[in-house]
Amino acid sequence: MNKSTLLIADDVLINRELLKDIFEEGYNILEAADGEETIKQIDKHKDEIVLVFLDLVMPKKDGLEVMHHMSINGLIDKIPVIMITGEATVETDVKAYEYGAADIIYKPFEPAVVRRRAKNIIELYKHRIYIEKELETRTKELFESRKKIEESNEFLINALSSVVEFRSLESGEHIQRVKDFTRIMLKHYKMLHRESNITDEQIELMVNASALHDIGKIAIPDSILNKPGRLTDEEYEEMKKHTIYGCQMLEKFKQEENEFYQYCYDICRHHHERHDGRGYPDKLKGDEIPIWAQVVSIVDVYDALVNKRVYKDAIPIDEAVTMIHEGKCGVFSPMILECFDSAKEDLVIATNKHLGK
Repeated sequence: MNKSTLLIADDVLINRELLKDIFEEGYNILEAADGEETIKQIDKHKDEIVLVFLDLVMPKKDGLEVMHHMSINGLIDKIPVIMITGEATVETDVKAYEYGAADIIYKPFEPAVVRRRAKNIIELYKHRIYIEKELETRTKELFESRKKIEESNEFLINALSSVVEFRSLESGEHIQRVKDFTRIMLKHYKMLHRESNITDEQIELMVNASALHDIGKIAIPDSILNKPGRLTDEEYEEMKKHTIYGCQMLEKFKQEENEFYQYCYDICRHHHERHDGRGYPDKLKGDEIPIWAQVVSIVDVYDALVNKRVYKDAIPIDEAVTMIHEGKCGVFSPMILECFDSAKEDLVIATNKHLGK
């Protein structure tokens, strides 16, 4: 079985040897002692390299210049880079992530930690590239026949929405959880509000549309999307634009009088509106917010609370329910809260199932 290839780029021999000792049993190892040699190795072996360990400070060209070269040649999204640095500073960390680094490790190395982080990143990129290739292949096929479009619709939605999760280093399960919770909420809504005449077919369309609620995050920079700490005011304003960016993407495929398109558009644009009119982007209030967007809004908040995120730990289910009722995570209509209470037992069962309990 052919081994995958790692490139270790560091001007200090002992650092290269340390990393080589950690990985040489399972990988082919390439080495470079300066930035120019690193670029040559990347260009020559770009189809073989699965990960680059890149020193920030090197002769001839530094690590940021190497990543710039990879970026303009379309390689930074295909070959993950773990930046190596001896000093942990906010400025250098931010620059590294802005230039496309997948991770940062600090000298001296802890072998077990470096090995695990490298393995996770390699698998993440492989999975993401697979999803993107699969999406591209499917898209070409879908244009060939209307029947294939209908048969593969759900797959495409899940694949496209998963790209956002892989960029944000999520597990890929958030989309499925939102879909499951949306289905539960809508079934309880149908039971409680029979006058709405909502059909099971419409519920499934809304459930599939919910997968695209955060598709606009594709346009949000990694430095904001993956920031572990609190966002600045400027960063938060940019993050809020994902609702607009998502709709701009959907508008390129606009289909007049298409029910599914309208669900997708409404959910994408309005899942951060609030019942009191203080949400975004349009400051809708009350019944101005479509019911399907209101449902996705509350299940998205619920899922964010009970699962670990890059910026927070998971919160117990009962505490999350209390926070939602007390308006600590947005303001929801009495009708939506009524549905949420009605669905609580089913939501807890589904949550525990996703959590493996």
